[in-house]
Amino acid sequence: MNIQITARKFKAHDTLKEFIKDELSSLEKFNDEIFSADVILSYQNTANSIKKVEVVLNVPGQTLNAADQTEDFKTAVVSVTEKLRRQLEKIKSKKVSKTR
Repeated sequence: MNIQITARKFKAHDTLKEFIKDELSSLEKFNDEIFSADVILSYQNTANSIKKVEVVLNVPGQTLNAADQTEDFKTAVVSVTEKLRRQLEKIKSKKVSKTR
């Protein structure tokens, strides 16, 4: 899987990039045909400094999207990964039910 990480208005640390890659690579056990993942990291310069994570997964025949906003990038990445995992499981269950 090809993972493209884009940080808007800041430079992401290598530890954050490695964490994102590890989390997204865990999705490969639900679907081995994931072509690429585009990760967009951004934040707003408000008093709360809310961080936003968006992930676009390209799988054969579909594009999956998930986004989350929290006060920490790592918790947002975990939440987005969980959302994508549920979408991949739903796709897999539909494929299995169609073949039966």
